[in-house]
Amino acid sequence: MTGGSWSSSNMATTLLCRANVISSLKTFCRTYGVSTIRGAHTASEFPSKVKIVEVGPRDGLQNEKTLVPTNVKIEFINKLSHSGHRCVEVTSFVSPKWVPQMADHTEVVQGIQRVSGVTYPVLTPNLKGFEAAVSAGCDEVAIFGAASETFSQKNINCSISESLERFQAVVKAAQEKGVKVRGYVSCVCGCPYEGSVDPKAVAKVALAMYQMGCYEISLGDTIGVGTPGCIKRMLEEVMNVLPAEVLAVHCHDTYGQALANILTAVQMGVSVVDASVAGLGGCPYARGASGNVATEDVVYMLHGLQIHTGVDLDKLIEAGNYICQALQRPNMSKVSCARSK
Repeated sequence: MTGGSWSSSNMATTLLCRANVISSLKTFCRTYGVSTIRGAHTASEFPSKVKIVEVGPRDGLQNEKTLVPTNVKIEFINKLSHSGHRCVEVTSFVSPKWVPQMADHTEVVQGIQRVSGVTYPVLTPNLKGFEAAVSAGCDEVAIFGAASETFSQKNINCSISESLERFQAVVKAAQEKGVKVRGYVSCVCGCPYEGSVDPKAVAKVALAMYQMGCYEISLGDTIGVGTPGCIKRMLEEVMNVLPAEVLAVHCHDTYGQALANILTAVQMGVSVVDASVAGLGGCPYARGASGNVATEDVVYMLHGLQIHTGVDLDKLIEAGNYICQALQRPNMSKVSCARSK
């Protein structure tokens, strides 16, 4: 065999091998994702910015036994508004019989100093609550359902399907008045009455809320039993029917997993996170739900990842310390405690 023929044969073999390698790589990427090829030492991709939905004035205070004076609530909200937040959930238009802490909802909504660029949603469980909220001057509301039948009955006294019918009336009325609606799904990882919750049930409720007109769906680990694995499986199921861009996470820190769960969600593309300054709150109808994740701790983590939140951490800590002094309770934020020493 001559040198020339050997060279041509060798070249043909090399090209064939190269084609096989490229084909194999393409198949691998389709199966496992490009990030796997890049190696374990490559930094994960994160969103450049994350919006924090501050729920301290509503979800944070609703479970506090000490009734907070209206003027203190107003000052608390004003401090949060000036800390750089773009969204502060201020109160809930529910019956004072069920949540006495929220009895002054109208006075609070009408007493706060609204800052340009900041939204002030309120929780409305039904059409009556919605109408009262609009009359008070609210331009964004939130509805709340659950992925657990028993929790739905205990929390809002109706089944999941009945709750969705109620919400439909609220959303329709909101659309007619140009009011934005956000949707909450509770118990996305576990229920205090039923135990673990099927991710498919979460996806079903989330999709129903989005299809009826909610611009964003907040997925709540209401009793804080979730782990990164649970959050990942739940989000994968929800993301089969909804894009990450319309999702938020709402994590309680009962088992100390909230920050890890939020990090998992952010890595999966979620760029809206609910949090409560000073770790205030819980759910009156969720046994074992300690506090929400502390906003200060979330902001500190996100800033450490070079993710923009727009929140001034020092001003946020000041707001948290203010409300804790009013409640005469310790600040549950580890970052705040560390910074305040």
